[in-house]
Amino acid sequence: MSKPSDKSGPRDPYFLQMQKALTDAGIATPTLVIDRARLNANIDTLKHHLPQGMGYRIVAKSLPSLRLIDHICKRTDTDRLMTFNLPMLLALSTEMPEASQLLGKPLPIQAARQYFHKLPPERSDAAGRVQWLIDTPKRLEQYQDLAKDVGRTLNINLELDVGLHRGGFEPGSELGAVLHEIELDPNLEFAGFMGYEPHIPSLPTSLGWRDKALAGAWRSYRAALDQAAEVFGKEAIEHITRNAAGSPTYRYYEDTSIANEVSAGSCLMKPTHFDTELLEPHTPASFIATPVIKSVARTRMPGLEFADNTKRAWDPNYSKTIFIYGGHWLADPVDPPGLEYNSTFGRSSNQEMLNGGPELQIAPDEFVFLRPHQSEAVFLQFGDIAVYEDGEIVDSWPVFEASA
Repeated sequence: MSKPSDKSGPRDPYFLQMQKALTDAGIATPTLVIDRARLNANIDTLKHHLPQGMGYRIVAKSLPSLRLIDHICKRTDTDRLMTFNLPMLLALSTEMPEASQLLGKPLPIQAARQYFHKLPPERSDAAGRVQWLIDTPKRLEQYQDLAKDVGRTLNINLELDVGLHRGGFEPGSELGAVLHEIELDPNLEFAGFMGYEPHIPSLPTSLGWRDKALAGAWRSYRAALDQAAEVFGKEAIEHITRNAAGSPTYRYYEDTSIANEVSAGSCLMKPTHFDTELLEPHTPASFIATPVIKSVARTRMPGLEFADNTKRAWDPNYSKTIFIYGGHWLADPVDPPGLEYNSTFGRSSNQEMLNGGPELQIAPDEFVFLRPHQSEAVFLQFGDIAVYEDGEIVDSWPVFEASA
C-alpha cells in the first residue's frame, strides 16, 4: 500500500463566491443550493442532444420542486411530467393541471383511489391527463374496477421489461391478452408503453455486451409495438406515448423509430452517481452547503489518542478535523479540497466529523460544500432550495412533501 498524498490546498473561488452569497443571504443552516446558470446550461445541453421530433418528459422525482419543474417546463417548452407517488401526483395535478403526467412506477390501487378522492373538484380535468402505469394483469383488473367506480375513462400505459427485469410485460401472449382487454373495456384507453433501460451503461463494453443489451432492449420494444399495432392499428401506434430512457441513457436515442419521448431529470442536476461518459457534457449544478461548527488544528480520536501521531505521519489527510452542522447525507465533500469522512469515528447526522490535510483552512461559520449522490431523496432533506445566480442567492424554491 502506497503512502497517501496530501489532498488539501486552496479553496475553489467558485465555492468561496457561493459561500459569500449564502452568508450575505443570512443562511446559516444546511441548505441545498442550485446554480441556476449551470442548470440552464444543462437544460440546453439536453435539448441539443434530442433528435428532431423527440419529446422530453421531466422526471419529477429527480427535480422535486414545483418551482424548479416550472422553470424547466418553460425553458424546454414541455408539459410532460413523470410522477412517482400520490403527494407528487396531487400537487402537480393541482398546480399544473394542464400537464401530461405519466406514472413512473405503478401506483398501488388504494393510492390511486385516494387521488380521485382528494383531487379538488375544480381540477378534475387534470385526471384525464394522467397515464396510469400497469405492470401485471392483476393490476389492470384493479384499475378496471377503479374506472367503473369513479365513472371515468382511465389512460393506461403498459410497463415493458426491456432487460432491466424489474417487472413489466415482455412481448408475448400475456402482453397480447392485456392489450385485447384494454381494447374491449370502454372505461380504458390505451395510452402507450414505457420501457426503461438504466442497466445498459453499467454493462461492460467488452465482447459487445453493452451494444447487445441495447439492441435487445430495442428489439423487445419494437416487438411490443408490433403487438399493439395488431390490436389497435398501425396508425394509432404512431401517436401513442412511446416512452423510454432516463438520464443515463437518453443520448442513445438518435431518432424516433422506437421511442417518441425520453425521460430525464438527474442529468440537469448531475449528482455524483451520474458522472458517466454519456453525461460528460453536463455540469454539476446542485450542492449541499453546511456551516462548520468546530475547526480543530490537530486530529484526536477519542480513546485512540495514542495512535494519532502515527496515523498523521502515514496519512497527511488525517492532520486536521472539522465538525459540520448536520451530516450523514448521501453526498461527498468537494470543497475545501481533500476533506474525507472518518471511518473510525463513523457517520453522524448531528455533527459529522471530516478530516483534511495540513493546508486545510476553514473557520467556524464558513461553509463546507458537498455533491449529492442523487437528487430525488437528498433534495427533500433541507427545506427550501436556495437558488444561486451571478454571485447571489436570488430565489427560494419549496420542495415536495417527502414520500416514497
